[in-house]
Amino acid sequence: MNTTARIALKLVPSFLDSYPVFLCVDDTMVPKVGKKFEQVSILFDHAAHNGNSYLNGHCFVSVMLCVPYADKKDGAIHYISIPLGYRMWKKKESKLELAASMIRQVMPEFIQKRQVIILCDSWYMKKPFTGLVDEYKNLDLIGNVRSDSVLYDLPPAPTGKRGRPATHGKRLSIDSDFTFSDEKVNGYYIGKRKVRTTVFGKRTVTAYVTSTEKEKGTRRLFLSTVSEESVSIPKENLPDSIEKHFDLLPMFLYQIRWNIEIGYYEQKTFWSLCHYMVRSSKGIEMMVNLINISYSAMKILPYKYTEFSEYQNQSVQDFRFALGKRIREDVFVWTFEKKLEKAEKSEELLKALDSLIFNQKHQSQNL
Repeated sequence: MNTTARIALKLVPSFLDSYPVFLCVDDTMVPKVGKKFEQVSILFDHAAHNGNSYLNGHCFVSVMLCVPYADKKDGAIHYISIPLGYRMWKKKESKLELAASMIRQVMPEFIQKRQVIILCDSWYMKKPFTGLVDEYKNLDLIGNVRSDSVLYDLPPAPTGKRGRPATHGKRLSIDSDFTFSDEKVNGYYIGKRKVRTTVFGKRTVTAYVTSTEKEKGTRRLFLSTVSEESVSIPKENLPDSIEKHFDLLPMFLYQIRWNIEIGYYEQKTFWSLCHYMVRSSKGIEMMVNLINISYSAMKILPYKYTEFSEYQNQSVQDFRFALGKRIREDVFVWTFEKKLEKAEKSEELLKALDSLIFNQKHQSQNL
């Protein structure tokens, strides 16, 4: 994890060093057939699309690093997403504790960074995971929480009377105590206010409520330990659509979390993340992380070497196909040169050419 993070940070140009980096945290299910795999069990999958919310398989917790990069064509700033690693959930510790240990493992790489922001969904917005922001001065957190989470107003000003001062004000409701924006922002009306919540103890955080309708509608609740003023992104470098709603900047930043879902899809679809046949839990974890290293190397390659820069904005399957073709060509040349050094040159040349022609025909038939 640390090595991948170190390489990814080297992609950041010096003039973007003050920009925040993001750590996206989530977990994913890998269905398996049979019970011969170590640690395999019946798991609840809230995202299942097969009509059954339970599956037999493994659960992996992962962390993805998102670092800023400047497009050389127009200078636009965007974030590159690099998955750092996977850990199998073995139920000896909670997923919250497992995720927290992964964050602690990688945080030493960001000591020199001005700001690191964790992005996570409602599952991880609980203690002990949220306590990480108290362990590192440069660490913040933006996350979705249950809509029925308990929120309190800020504590009233001291009255000078005897007794312990109040730690919070009255209890707040997301239905009646938030004033929503006059217009929809990214398809939602959004309200915000400073609050206290048991999730963060005595720390004051910002609560955001999104609603599909201004009066009634589906509402979601988000909490952020970072305010728009403290995000280390120059306001003039923000797109006009975001600068117009600068007071809602943490909500725009939370959208970066979706990149980890894209990473799961790409690794499962194009990198055979679910197809391991190793039975031991240690071997499975090693295999999954080996696949992840290969995927991460592919993600970094277009930004590291100019000869692959054209694939920065192309789909992962297109780049994977082009990269595979390049590897096969290099293997052919290497095999050809090796064979040419011995035996009869004409015979080896014909064999090598036959092999190339056969592979090209086979590829064209599969397209």
